[in-house]
Amino acid sequence: MREISVRQITDAMDAACREAVVQLPGDLLAALRGALERETKPQARDILALILQNAEVAVQEGLPTCQDTGVVVAFADVGMDGHITGGTLQEAVDAGVSRAYTEAFLRPSVLRDPLDRAGNSGDNTPAVLHVRLVPGDRLSLTVAPKGGGAENMSALWMLTPATGPAEIVERIAAHVAAAGGRPCPPLVLGVAIGGNFEQCALLAKRAAAARRVGQPHPDGDVTRLEREILAAVNATGVGPMGMGGDTTALAVHVELAPCHIASLPVALNVQCHAARHKTVVL
Repeated sequence: MREISVRQITDAMDAACREAVVQLPGDLLAALRGALERETKPQARDILALILQNAEVAVQEGLPTCQDTGVVVAFADVGMDGHITGGTLQEAVDAGVSRAYTEAFLRPSVLRDPLDRAGNSGDNTPAVLHVRLVPGDRLSLTVAPKGGGAENMSALWMLTPATGPAEIVERIAAHVAAAGGRPCPPLVLGVAIGGNFEQCALLAKRAAAARRVGQPHPDGDVTRLEREILAAVNATGVGPMGMGGDTTALAVHVELAPCHIASLPVALNVQCHAARHKTVVL
């Protein structure tokens, strides 16, 4: 059985956090450049150009792309033939987050007690850790720092089974329109349909944070739904940073899951234009 030490995990988390908050992924940058080419509104074009310039300067200066360096969400796919030694996975992940956020002077945003607004943990721990057991002996960690503005605009609806795709599209577009500039568009939207209350929300978060931006779903029907939602959201005219334009969202990622015959959960995870993520495999 292959061993993976907590030290390895901590070092990987430390490096991944530092890189994720500074360097936007290539797929996201490509989506932003494509949006700039297609955008027809002058003010929106200026904003998109500034977003891209900000991303470039962040890398040059080694500074975060956004002052809100987020709550660290970590998706861990743990190989069943691997063995973590020297401590727990949560301890290892939190140690890496703590080191990165304190040594790199990144903004800590985590409250130990949600009802004590003065109780900041000081090092952005604990991380939100989601674990899946998968075949093999490797550990895959996807780090996705998530800012508060976009997260606050996310939503979960427990709809009736009679609800059809058209109503889902309409509901999501209306929600994004009401959110306006608060989630810092252009957005990456993760949508989950099915599952149950908690599974639906997690699927939506994975769709927004872990899929390549604009990567279509392998099912053609789902891909068409993604396109319909994207078109409806962009037709709202909210535009970059809520200032109007053709580009309210860069991509919509939809995931489906089996559900109870009496339920139709739909979750929307809203991700701002700084859709930061970094994957490492140990």
